[in-house]
Parts: sequence; structure tokens; C-alpha cells
Amino acid sequence: MNAAPQEITSLVGREVYSNNGVFVGEIEDVRLDLDAQAVTGLALAELNHELFAGRVEGNTGVIVPYRWVRAVGDVVLINDVIERLDTGSEENEAEVGQSA
Repeated sequence: MNAAPQEITSLVGREVYSNNGVFVGEIEDVRLDLDAQAVTGLALAELNHELFAGRVEGNTGVIVPYRWVRAVGDVVLINDVIERLDTGSEENEAEVGQSA
């Protein structure tokens, strides 16, 4: 089945949940690779403060690698971010940075 393409901006404002049903945050922006014409990350704000306690403070957000995305619909499902954050591996951690 080929779904009709959607505009990237349609992702903004959608809630993001782990595949275990844990609320992660809300999409504020997307990271693009213009050469590959692909989405490479989702910038999240309105974060689940319990999930990111000690990692994100104040007006910061995270960028979740798009490769973690499992499904996009009314909400976006990603691989279980809690397990990835607990590994301590820099390669698997979401990037922490200032939200615009």
C-alpha cells in the first residue's frame, strides 16, 4: 500500500509516545537532510519531565533520531526511549539542546 505523501509540517504538534505507551513529548520542528531530501530527526518540546529528569532543564528540548520512529499516524510511535536512555550509550541517546 502506498499512502499519499504528507507535508512535513503536518508532523508539527503531534504527540510522541514510546511503543510501550509512555508519553515522550510533542513535535515542535523537524531536522532535515536537504541533500538526501529526508527527515533525520524530530525536535521535541513539552517533554515528559519524569522521563528526562536530570537530562533536560528549563527551555530545552530533545531531538529524537528519525530512525527511532516506528509509526506515524494521529500520534508518532518511537522505539522505547526509556530503554535507550538507560543504556548510557551516546550513540543511542537523544540529543539535548535548546528549543527555539
